[in-house]
Amino acid sequence: MAQYHIPNTGCLQEVAAAFARHELPEHKIFAFYAPMGTGKTTFIKALCEHLGVTDVINSPTFSIINEYQAEPSGELLYHFDCYRLEKVEDALNLGVEDYFESGCRCFIEWPEVLEDLLPADTVAVKMEEQPDGSRIITTMPLFE
Repeated sequence: MAQYHIPNTGCLQEVAAAFARHELPEHKIFAFYAPMGTGKTTFIKALCEHLGVTDVINSPTFSIINEYQAEPSGELLYHFDCYRLEKVEDALNLGVEDYFESGCRCFIEWPEVLEDLLPADTVAVKMEEQPDGSRIITTMPLFE
């Protein structure tokens, strides 16, 4: 288990870099748990930028899955927003298992509907807003 503190948005890139150094070498699938408005999309955007994505990074609220390519590595990254999925069959129809088996990094917002499909080594990323407006990010294995 690891914790990261984001005191304010000015520190976002620094925290994303620390997260990437410690979490990304070991893991590929990240399930982000947090209430609406906590900053899941903003943090995933910072991670993608840190990895070298130069495309516009938006929430895949309507497309469900966005694909990005990091430069110059060519690494593919998948960003999921499963908020609109109602049942596991919806995810299966999108072919999510193929994404998980691709070996590419997957950043998943609102992963609850997918939990039965997630690989055993998925990392749970819990984000919490603090009374002062800062954020605490805690990582841990999703399945222990």
